[in-house]
Amino acid sequence: MSDSAFGRARKSFHAALFVRTLTTDSQGTVSNADKGNATSRAISKEIASLLKTELICDRIAGQTSGRDFESACSVFLKETFPTLGHLRPGQWEIRQVSARNRLEIANYDQYSHLVDLDEAAKTNPKLAAILGNDYTITPDVVIFRETEDDDMINSRAPLIDETVSFHASLRRKVNPRPILHASISCKWTIRSDRAQNARPEALNLIRNRKGRLPHIVVVTAEPLPSRLASLALGTGDIDCVYHFALNELQQAVETITNEEASELLSIMVQGKRLKDISDLPLDLAV
Repeated sequence: MSDSAFGRARKSFHAALFVRTLTTDSQGTVSNADKGNATSRAISKEIASLLKTELICDRIAGQTSGRDFESACSVFLKETFPTLGHLRPGQWEIRQVSARNRLEIANYDQYSHLVDLDEAAKTNPKLAAILGNDYTITPDVVIFRETEDDDMINSRAPLIDETVSFHASLRRKVNPRPILHASISCKWTIRSDRAQNARPEALNLIRNRKGRLPHIVVVTAEPLPSRLASLALGTGDIDCVYHFALNELQQAVETITNEEASELLSIMVQGKRLKDISDLPLDLAV
């Protein structure tokens, strides 16, 4: 039992999933397993055992599992990231994006121009055909920073006045929109088209920004290393993939003695492409 705040938050995160998301059905199949894949079933069952879940019920619909997983991730970040104010000062807000609004991202400074782009596409069919969905970005959880008043910026010394810093994003007087700090995709498993769209959305975030790039991460409960690798391996789009129970996943893969899966998992962890959910708040403070 961990005495640290992050350790307790991690345990609470798992406990929230046990309520109706991370469950075991009457056939012994855990809800994040692929029923048709023996390795997936074995790994998931071992993870569940290590997490000591005893709830037995039929799995709920994938979409409902996804929303519950997003909610649990959001709550975990709300419990952890704000405690790092001494490492990453600022006025922060963490929010689960409840509606699938493809222009949610336009609420933030780096992407506010997408509203104009969308309006132009609506009135110009040729432009709409060219753009397609290249500017569509729908994160599950966002972290953003509010801009700062001049008094706050000058609280320790007179740093700015009416003669300088006319276009600085952090200055509320010139930019009323919050600054997107992180876009977090929450994927209960990696078996659907929607789960696989994390990479295209990451590339859209990179291509369409004006200003600094936010953190782009994926959090998942997928048990199969091969499917994790489909998102985790490679660089240039997603910062990193975070597993909901990496410590337990490593133990589970070791227990079922799957050499190929164990080697692949090691490559991702050692290569800093796969981390635990408890690593996420600290990485977001960078």
